[in-house]
Amino acid sequence: MTYFKSVTMALLLGFGGFIAAPAQAELTLPPFTDGVIEPMPIAVPDFIDEGGASDLARNIAAVVAQDLAGTGLFANTPKEAYISNITSFDAPVSYPDWSAINVQALITGAVQAGGDRIVVKFRLFDVASGQQQGDGLQFAGTPQSWRRMAHKVADAVYSRITGEGPYFDSRVVFVAESGPKNQRQKRLGVMDYDGANVAYLTDSSSIVLAPRFSPSGDRILYTSYASGFPAIYLMDVASLQTRNLGELPGTMTFAPRFSPDGQSVVFSLEQGGNTDIYSMDIGSGQMRQLTNAPSIETSPCFSPDGSQIVFESDRSGTQQIYLMSASGGEPVRISNGKGRYSTPVWSPRGDMVAFTKQNEGRFHIGVMKTDGSEERLLSASFLDEGPTWAPNGRVIMFTREGAGAGGQAGLMSVDITGRNLKSIKTDGPASDPAWSPLLP
Repeated sequence: MTYFKSVTMALLLGFGGFIAAPAQAELTLPPFTDGVIEPMPIAVPDFIDEGGASDLARNIAAVVAQDLAGTGLFANTPKEAYISNITSFDAPVSYPDWSAINVQALITGAVQAGGDRIVVKFRLFDVASGQQQGDGLQFAGTPQSWRRMAHKVADAVYSRITGEGPYFDSRVVFVAESGPKNQRQKRLGVMDYDGANVAYLTDSSSIVLAPRFSPSGDRILYTSYASGFPAIYLMDVASLQTRNLGELPGTMTFAPRFSPDGQSVVFSLEQGGNTDIYSMDIGSGQMRQLTNAPSIETSPCFSPDGSQIVFESDRSGTQQIYLMSASGGEPVRISNGKGRYSTPVWSPRGDMVAFTKQNEGRFHIGVMKTDGSEERLLSASFLDEGPTWAPNGRVIMFTREGAGAGGQAGLMSVDITGRNLKSIKTDGPASDPAWSPLLP
């Protein structure tokens, strides 16, 4: 499973550091929270083949363009509209030719291939000011890692223009489904954030649910029915070795998540008809009960600093969202709208909680501030559920399932404004996505 190991990829400092460049004329978009944003027209000509890389040069440029346009913040200018052609990476840019077709940002690049190594470099230009934005950046890696290098180029451009953190160079673990709707077979799959490079981590001999990446991306927690009852398993993603995390006779464990330091797990444990939240030290196996109520307490998730846990509970009579200290104690309800709330997930930025909401026969994915204020619904359908945050805390992926016997589960993503809702292509039905951190 080499796609999980660190790709041999380095910044070649002689070409300069893109993000650390001195400030120049600012090519920027308004913040995510600022109303409707008109997509910025960009151009991404085919990268220059500087030796043995014709297909790679074209494909890398295409992925960069797709990444940026997929955010809804950028609009690709079709190649047939180009007046100028980029024939050399070092050739001067004819800014009037790009301005004439309304391009605001121009991304040029070059690729060189030889043996088991390729080098990708790029530059970003502000057409209106007639200036290069920052110094260039280049990556070196294997030919098999070309998509990662494309994502890294797009991440650098995206961060430079938006001021937001990157997220394209990441993976998503999910549940791949097959078979009739009433007899689903499920196995764990992993893919690039955009649905490419799918690989499978388990077979379909046992139902698996709710996979979750560790903060370092090297392990996955998930729930499996391998023993006939739901129990939590821990997988090493490099070796695919798994182990049961302390199954206790007469109990069911599920809905696990890592602590921010990756050393412990918080999860739900059902015993004698009652479900509470527990934590476990992964190394020692020592468990601690965090809630003690006759209600169902589930879907716990740590805050990024590890000090609090958000979870769902029906202690008020319906599913609602609560916060409590990571060591337990009296929880505080933060959901206050109409309907039922579930599957809360703390943003990696710490500023919001994403959730599933059911109200008046519709399901929604929504976000709210961590005190429950400023609730905003981002989607609506027959069944939307299970949000997961991109590493930059500005995009959410979730499961959408259609109605009826023929309704299939699929993956969707949406930004925190709700403006850019789109489907993620998978080979078949898919559910329970969980985003990785940025790859090393």
